Amino acid sequence: HLQQAALDIQRELATVIVGYEDVLRGVLIALLAGGNTLLEGAPGLGKTLLVRTLGQIMQLKYSRIQFTPDLMPADIIGTNVLVESDTGHRRFVFQQGPVFGNVVLADEINRASPKTQSALLEAMQESSVTVGIAAYPLPQPFFVLATQNPIEMAGTYPLPEAQLDRFLFKLNVAFPSNADLTEIVLRTTAAAPYHVRSLADATTVLEMQRVARQVPVASSVLDYAVRLVAATQPTRPEAPRLVRDNVRYGASPRGAQGLVLAAKITAFLDGRLNVSYDDVRSVAEPVLRHRLILNVDAEVGGVEADGLIAAVLGHVAEELAG
Repeated sequence: HLQQAALDIQRELATVIVGYEDVLRGVLIALLAGGNTLLEGAPGLGKTLLVRTLGQIMQLKYSRIQFTPDLMPADIIGTNVLVESDTGHRRFVFQQGPVFGNVVLADEINRASPKTQSALLEAMQESSVTVGIAAYPLPQPFFVLATQNPIEMAGTYPLPEAQLDRFLFKLNVAFPSNADLTEIVLRTTAAAPYHVRSLADATTVLEMQRVARQVPVASSVLDYAVRLVAATQPTRPEAPRLVRDNVRYGASPRGAQGLVLAAKITAFLDGRLNVSYDDVRSVAEPVLRHRLILNVDAEVGGVEADGLIAAVLGHVAEELAG
């Protein structure tokens, strides 16, 4: 029934968000994996609407942080406020910031300074924030969806590699087809806005996460995922020529963890009891595309991460000969 509930959530999302089946599924997989997602796309493509709708369907606390160059870490995590009681005693009370939500939208994350970006980094990694010497746990489930605009680069701070690695998926939100665009306009200019049904709550989501992680993975499939990540390392002999020529650093061990976990969730959503090679391949691009650090030759030659991942998938055999 949990698998059915997850599919119902995906269908309900699709009643509001037109098209983007791969993005909707990617966001759902990341949520069930307990991972964070980076959405990259031009403004006005419905990224914010997607996150807000997800929060409504799952009855999760949604909060939005608009990143700007002058945003400070305290604007995200909260701050200690001096409060005076009835008896005249003064004390500091921690006032929670917007990061204390279940679904946190970090809008245009690359606009904020590195200091502010790093305030979110601890929350994403540790599921807690530290203010002074006190640590405050974040509500569970906790899920950061960050958006970045690939067009405007003036006044932006590219996310450091360590922070990019904290995202399970990077999903590209492309411009919709003409048919989808027509449907978007029809829906958004109609008299009454569409109200989504609430289909889950925090407890259900945590239970889904727990069950999906229990999907078994055969040692041969695990070995395949590990060899895929190894083949993204330009210094390794098993790397294809294209990777050796264009990649400065390959994916980290988090990439291998992400491949296996996302493949488990894919199998769970499809109602299968074990992870297949196809499951691993289907999540390779969103898991690895932001983890490959390309060199100057790649930039000059216009080589992109997705092309390199395709080369790795074509190069690495499912099972080692012998």
